[in-house]
Amino acid sequence: MPKQMNVLEFQQKCDRGEKLTVVTAYDYSMALAVDAAGVDAILVGDSLSMTMLGRPNTLSASMDEMIHHTKAVAKGVKQALLIGDMPFLSYQLGLEETLDNAGAFLAEAGAQAVKLEWFPNAPEVTSFLVENGIPVMGHVGFTPQHVNQMGGYHQQGKEKASASRLLQQAKALERAGAFAVVLELIPSDIARKITQSLKIPTIGIGAGPHCDGQVQVLHDMLGLLPDFHPKHAKAYLQLHEAIKNTVRQYVSEVRTGKFPPAH
Repeated sequence: MPKQMNVLEFQQKCDRGEKLTVVTAYDYSMALAVDAAGVDAILVGDSLSMTMLGRPNTLSASMDEMIHHTKAVAKGVKQALLIGDMPFLSYQLGLEETLDNAGAFLAEAGAQAVKLEWFPNAPEVTSFLVENGIPVMGHVGFTPQHVNQMGGYHQQGKEKASASRLLQQAKALERAGAFAVVLELIPSDIARKITQSLKIPTIGIGAGPHCDGQVQVLHDMLGLLPDFHPKHAKAYLQLHEAIKNTVRQYVSEVRTGKFPPAH
């Protein structure tokens, strides 16, 4: 049986210059396929609020929902590092509550680490969780849980001051003990500067090719959401159309008596 990735091996791959691959998954069947494909890490993202539950953003994802989906994904993972995404207000309201929530991802749901988005107390929270045995992936740049504050899905770090701020945030997370940091929707040259300034891996999404790895939402890769096409995503398939056509064929065959066949 293959050995499951851990955060130390994640770092070692980065140190060897190997590009890291991270993909989201939200249920058992998709986890089986993604894990078997050989990705380094699987993120059970709060993006499930949009991809699985049809909501307009990630803000309404709850701890119960995140734990439920992480449990399902964990059943299908044998090789990849499994990371649970801490939802909005699950880590901002106090250290003890944060520890309970983060601990549930590991002890109850079967994850090996958690991810949390940047906010002013992110370094303190990260340090506290790490000291209590919970690996933390940070997240700077565009942070979806702050979409209302940021006025929509916009690239961050385009001005010199904001670019410098992103670098300082990433460094602060590294000092606090984060094992990696996601860089989302920031200019490629800024992502390269941050990557060169850190020892821990940077994982880009809409941040160009110079990060130590990349993360993509599985539904974007598979073309499962016909009306949502992020500029930073590549659709390798158009499964929405394939599924629709398959079910359409089934409907036709039932209605015409072709399925099921007579015995």
